[in-house]
Amino acid sequence: MESEEEIAKAYEELYGSAYSGETFLGNDVYVMDAKVKKTSGFGKAKKEKAKDGFDERVVQVRRVTKVVKGGKQLHFRAIVVVGDKKGQVGVGVGKAKEVIAAVQKSAVNARRNLITVPMTKYLTFPHRSEGDFGAARVMLRPAAPGTGVIAGGAVRIVLEMAGVENALGKQLGSNNALNNARATVVAVQKMRQFSEVAQERGIPMEELWK
Repeated sequence: MESEEEIAKAYEELYGSAYSGETFLGNDVYVMDAKVKKTSGFGKAKKEKAKDGFDERVVQVRRVTKVVKGGKQLHFRAIVVVGDKKGQVGVGVGKAKEVIAAVQKSAVNARRNLITVPMTKYLTFPHRSEGDFGAARVMLRPAAPGTGVIAGGAVRIVLEMAGVENALGKQLGSNNALNNARATVVAVQKMRQFSEVAQERGIPMEELWK
């Protein structure tokens, strides 16, 4: 079995150094916040996938162990967010014996779970929303032009990959990366465009604020 140092080195060669500048070897957690480099065989596969207009960001790769009758089986679990930065975004999870295969599986899974993010012409949310997933709770708020994306962790990655440029996001519960990413998706799915509300009420959109 490869040592933790060898795994971390191979991981860095494939994906670059961690965004936070830290690699948590003690907990077997490798937190990534950078785009996957186009290197080796995986680089070629990613180049072909890029034709669909979606970018990929690796949120986290974690070593997991399954105890079976014959002993322990080592696998890797990857969390990937894909988006076209035009309102489409998806969160995926994949497990495999190799890091590359886990990332590929999670990217495919993310593409199967795409959602549309409601946005105004200022590339922000139409209204405030909150989402829960497990013990994670995420609050999203619209922001004025020029504010930028003020959020951290998986919440920020999901918003950036969706193309949101001005928004406030806050994690109110668990710090689990996967649950926070999914809670962000839940919060986004609760949002509605102004045109939808006006259509439901049967009034012109201009009368919504009267």
